[in-house]
Amino acid sequence: MKLSYYPGCTLKTNAKNFEDSAIAVLKTLGVELVELPRWNCCGTVYSLASDDLIHKLAPIRNLIRVKEQGEDRLVTLCAMCYNTLKRANIFVKKDKESRDKMNDLMDREKINYEGDVKVFHILELLRDEIGFDEIGKKVKRKFNGFKVAPYYGCLLLRPEEAGIDDMENPTLLENLFNSLGVETVDFPYKNECCGAYQTVNKVDLVVQRTYTIINYAKKLGADMVVTSCPLCEFNLDRRQEEVKKKFPDFEGLPVLYFTQIMGLAFGLDKKSLRFDLNYINPEPLLKDKKLL
Repeated sequence: MKLSYYPGCTLKTNAKNFEDSAIAVLKTLGVELVELPRWNCCGTVYSLASDDLIHKLAPIRNLIRVKEQGEDRLVTLCAMCYNTLKRANIFVKKDKESRDKMNDLMDREKINYEGDVKVFHILELLRDEIGFDEIGKKVKRKFNGFKVAPYYGCLLLRPEEAGIDDMENPTLLENLFNSLGVETVDFPYKNECCGAYQTVNKVDLVVQRTYTIINYAKKLGADMVVTSCPLCEFNLDRRQEEVKKKFPDFEGLPVLYFTQIMGLAFGLDKKSLRFDLNYINPEPLLKDKKLL
């Protein structure tokens, strides 16, 4: 299976471990990601103003690139890119007048966009098209005595029309980990905000959120927190340095992408999982658990 793939900016820089591990895992599952040519930034944050059409052009231009390739589906990895692309797509589908105005603004594009590309997240691909039973058949490594705290964050679940799972009690990651033989803790903070882009100018707020989330995961006996969002990963992983300065008693946890856990389960070479890009090195823990 080949799928058009939108990487977004962060997966080419700070979240290369997410991209590399996802590509390796999907290859094992028989899926080839075909990177979209001439892609541009998704716009990062979806504009909430209904008349702010100019800030919806960036995501729609990427969907035009999909149509230019003769495709009608686009898979994403980054939760923020997914949220922005999905919501812009929903907007133009519902509002023909705005869609026509946007097409007029993009007068140099050879194709008018009509809202006919399906935007979906890699987790939807794993759940709805590959299936957890098939994923389970690829498992080569046992995770005895190992627990993870699944962390969804906000952008995969909200708003409801764009969410990939129940916003109050999502279970997609838990079901995925169950297929891998990985035990999960019942984590009440799994759908709480990490502080998001407030990390730019309100670091203290994010430090407090990170302290609360990581501390509770540790209290529940989790060996690590596992996420699917580069911004969440940055806040929960890299901000632990500031957390330790503010809370001297704080004991951190490694934070991994779910694709890195899948790669471990599939017995993939650690070079493709890029643990070197995780701020808190997970390798000592993984070796202790006989997972490396």
